[in-house]
Amino acid sequence: MENLSKRLVDKSIEAFIMGLEIYNKPTIRYRIEGFSFFICNAWELMLKAELLNKNIPIYYPNSDRTISLEKTIQKIYTDKKQPLRINLEKIIELRNTSTHFITEEYETIYAPFFQSCVLNFLEQIKRFHNVDVTRYVSQNFLTLTVNLNILSNEEIRGKYSQEMAERLISNKNELEFLENNNSSNDLYIPIRHEFVQIKDKSKADFTYAIDSTSDVTAKIITKLQDPKDKYKLSIKNVINSINKQIKTKSITFNYRTASGDASFNEYTLNLIMDYYNLQDNQKYCYQFVNTRRYSQQLVEFVVEKIKFDSDLIEHLRKNKKR
Repeated sequence: MENLSKRLVDKSIEAFIMGLEIYNKPTIRYRIEGFSFFICNAWELMLKAELLNKNIPIYYPNSDRTISLEKTIQKIYTDKKQPLRINLEKIIELRNTSTHFITEEYETIYAPFFQSCVLNFLEQIKRFHNVDVTRYVSQNFLTLTVNLNILSNEEIRGKYSQEMAERLISNKNELEFLENNNSSNDLYIPIRHEFVQIKDKSKADFTYAIDSTSDVTAKIITKLQDPKDKYKLSIKNVINSINKQIKTKSITFNYRTASGDASFNEYTLNLIMDYYNLQDNQKYCYQFVNTRRYSQQLVEFVVEKIKFDSDLIEHLRKNKKR
């Protein structure tokens, strides 16, 4: 007899990979719609397989039609305020949007939610079905390539019809509200490209020159930015986010506590921050009046260090003893 649950999981993995391939292919302009369709399909197949494993029917009574993805999510993730569930529901809303309402600017506002959805899928398919998707696709393809073409509300209104502009602005404001009121990486993963003008050429990643005859224009921005826009993570958020990436991307992390726990924790984070002097670097953390908050860049920095050296903690401990 055919194992329907396994077949659904296999198709789910294929849909997930197709979503990644569409999104990360620069020649495809339909990638927002394509990704939202395939990532939702991947989740639906994977979660319905879990319902079958729990002997919960996936068909409507007296029908050969299966329940919707929305109903499936409600059966498995019962907490309406769960960041993972909110993330999925927002992407489902995007999938259900008529295609003529999708614009290039949707990529900017949805990209952080897409990236979180990818890692959430890896985590949940491992949890429910013990499947490591990194056996099917390289870690490098799990990071989405993003075109950050940010427009102000005024620019959006000037570029699109009133109906389309107001819909985009409404979605943009709603997602920004969610970002400002929830710092969990289960909901979104901030994506930032920062350019800082410095005088010391030796410290620069690249150089540029100002040419008044150039066809490409740029502005030197001197406006002060609110630190709350960048430093949104608590120490707990940082640790949870690092653990999530280690687990979902199958990154080798050779560290054990005395009790045998292999999780990244506050001790290992402090060890890395002390060695690289990250607490004094405003790229990664900021001291507010009563608390210290951290940027997503700290998470990415630590994850990259562990990917490069799976025995990083042991090496830092030995270095500290010297």
